[in-house]
Amino acid sequence: MTILFISDLHLEAERPDISKQFLHFLETEASEAEELYILGDLFEAWVGDDDPNTHYFTIKRALRKIVDSGIPIYFMHGNRDFMIGREFANETGVQILKDPCKVVMYGEQVLLSHGDVLCTDDVQYQQIRKMTRDPDWQAKIRARPLKDRLRMAEDARRQSLEATINKSMEIMDVNQDAVKNAIKQFNVGVLLHGHTHRPAVHEIDIDGRKAKRIVLGDWYTQGSVVRWGRRGPKLEEMPR
Repeated sequence: MTILFISDLHLEAERPDISKQFLHFLETEASEAEELYILGDLFEAWVGDDDPNTHYFTIKRALRKIVDSGIPIYFMHGNRDFMIGREFANETGVQILKDPCKVVMYGEQVLLSHGDVLCTDDVQYQQIRKMTRDPDWQAKIRARPLKDRLRMAEDARRQSLEATINKSMEIMDVNQDAVKNAIKQFNVGVLLHGHTHRPAVHEIDIDGRKAKRIVLGDWYTQGSVVRWGRRGPKLEEMPR
C-alpha cells in the first residue's frame, strides 16, 4: 500500500474535467491507499462552509465515502481555500492539519506545507496571507452574507491574476533560505509542498547534510501525485 499526496487541484464547476479526474482518482487509487494527504488549494475558491454549491456537494460526498471506508484523509489549507472550517471537516470526515506539519513516512521525517509561506520574497502576498489567516478577520468575513463573500472571492481572483502578471516567477517561487530554515528548524530530511505549480524533486545541501524538497504540480492539464511507499516517494504525473 502507498500513502498519496496531492495539491493544487483548484476544483470549480467551470472545470468539470479536473473534477472528473479527481473523482476517478478517489474511486480507484485513493480507495486502495493507506492514507491521502491534500496539501491545499483543493478548491479554486472557498467562501465558507455554508456555500450551497452543488458541485462542492459532489466532492464532499466522495471524500466522505473514502473516509467511511477506513482510509484517513488529511487536509491542509491553501491560499485559495483557507476558509474551510470545522463544518466541512465534519461533513467529509477529513482531518485538518496545521501548516507546516511534521509527519513520519516509513521512518523518514517529513515536513508538509502548502508552500506559500515559503514564498517570502513576495512581501505583498505575505502581508495579505497574514491578514487572511487571522481568526478575527475570518470571523468577520463569515458573518457577511453569502452573496457578498462570493463577490469578494471574484474580486480577489481578479486581483490575484493582475498581481501575478506583474510579478516575476522568481518572486513568486519559494525562497531558498526559507526552505533551508524550515528543514533545519523541524529537523527533517524531506520537505513536501505544492503552491508553486512547479513539480520537481530538488536535492539540497544543508551544512553538509543532504535533504530533499519535493514539489507537487497542479491539476490544470493533468494530475500530479506523490506516491510514498516503503521504497520512498515518487513524484508522478497522471494524464487526464
